[in-house]
Amino acid sequence: MISHVLLFWSARWRLSTCIGVVCLASWVAAAAQTADTDDDVYHMQMRVQPSFAKMQALGRQLFFDPTLSGSGRMSCASCHDPRYAYGPPNALSVQPGGIDGQVLGRRAAPSLRYQQKVPPFTEHRFDDDFDDSVDQGPAGGHLWDGRAATLHAQAAMPLLASNEMANPSVSAIVAKLRQAAYAAQFRDTFGADALDDDVRAFKWATLALEMFQQDPAEFYPYSSKYDAVLRGQAQLTEQEARGLALFEDEKKGNCAACHQSRISPNTGAFPAFSDFGYVALGVPRHRQLPSNADPNFYDLGLCGPDRSDFRDRADYCGAFRTPTLRNVALRRSFFHNGIFHDLQQVLAFYATRDSEPQRWYPAKVDGNIDPFDDLPARYRGNVNVEPPFGRPVGEAPALSATEIEDVIAFLRTLTDGYQVYAGRMEYR
Repeated sequence: MISHVLLFWSARWRLSTCIGVVCLASWVAAAAQTADTDDDVYHMQMRVQPSFAKMQALGRQLFFDPTLSGSGRMSCASCHDPRYAYGPPNALSVQPGGIDGQVLGRRAAPSLRYQQKVPPFTEHRFDDDFDDSVDQGPAGGHLWDGRAATLHAQAAMPLLASNEMANPSVSAIVAKLRQAAYAAQFRDTFGADALDDDVRAFKWATLALEMFQQDPAEFYPYSSKYDAVLRGQAQLTEQEARGLALFEDEKKGNCAACHQSRISPNTGAFPAFSDFGYVALGVPRHRQLPSNADPNFYDLGLCGPDRSDFRDRADYCGAFRTPTLRNVALRRSFFHNGIFHDLQQVLAFYATRDSEPQRWYPAKVDGNIDPFDDLPARYRGNVNVEPPFGRPVGEAPALSATEIEDVIAFLRTLTDGYQVYAGRMEYR
């Protein structure tokens, strides 16, 4: 942004010292040259104006192409399977990748559905029951720590990550694009010279991946049973309705505090089931992850290690972005480290984290429980204690086993693919 401002004022000064169209022509040429090397792919898009439909079609090709990985066997769909709402297709805590397909990272793969709802990252989110009255802190951005500002920035990361698609360089990726069966389609979409320059070609590829993720039928269909309920086309069962009530009850599940469940009174938008804010939940340490073999290593989310701009913000340490709960019933790994593998475990953790800490955390040498063991002691004060958390040890859980099943019944209504027919309703 600063460079654009400087360019503007510099160009304005030059114009003031020149005469007529000769100087104007030189200014336009200089601006065009700057645009050719601009880091912003949206600037490139504005100049070339590629067809949106062509970009989406090309993006689909890229998304499902395993040859774009270092191993030649891993595509974007390997971790983001359309059969699972573009989430992981298995119960692994983290997905394997790398040159040999065996390298494990440290974070669970998210669903790519409804990512167009994610706002830009900000340190100051004002959204208290939709009245914009309270600063609730950081929110937005893509990935668990929000470090990707856009979907094309996010798309670039796994292509080069050593534990994911593991390409050694941008040039290596573009070399594969030039040999791809869809190379002609790439040039038809972005221009005859689209693959000539490595940096620009890579940007075009990530833009195509972003545009593919703007396909509403694939990535934001709003086709769950709950969406049908909101449209007046279906009704919740008694158990599902009980689950919704518990989900929204501030003294019980209190899930809607972070996973809003109602149509926005301001915009009429259907709920995203996330406020996209950051919260430290004190999730147990996953000792099977290779990175955690080092007892001094901690994944601190917003304050590192992958994000570096907030390393001096101790109050952010341990906080991860709240994911959407849409299609959550299709998942088999939960939380940023994938430590839990079914919704019963997840809800039991919420209900008993503080009242029964021995269920979730190890004992120290002295026999006392070591709660929040995946955070250094100095950051444990960041852990959220709002309901359903915060109950004294030994107190009854916030949700009973029956109530947990009711909430799960409601969460299943958030799965896309619910079809409304005349006289009957069912999932595909």
